[in-house]
Amino acid sequence: MARAYSGVLGSVALSFVILRGLALGFLPNEILIQALVVLGTFSTLGFCIGLIADQTVCDSVENTFRKEMIRLNEVAASKAEIASE
Repeated sequence: MARAYSGVLGSVALSFVILRGLALGFLPNEILIQALVVLGTFSTLGFCIGLIADQTVCDSVENTFRKEMIRLNEVAASKAEIASE
């Protein structure tokens, strides 16, 4: 997930910088320098956001799984008690 966020955020930022440079009439080398700096910055930012999102999703799924397993164990234990009586 981190690589996907990195690629998308970096590409979008790169596109906006190029369009901004063309609209304002910057020289191509100025546009390229700004675009590369923004690409690196926003790709790094996207990677960090992706790592956080991935960890959050994994923790949420794991917690849900553990709660469901506890509930199922309790149900199985109560059925075992009823059957043994």
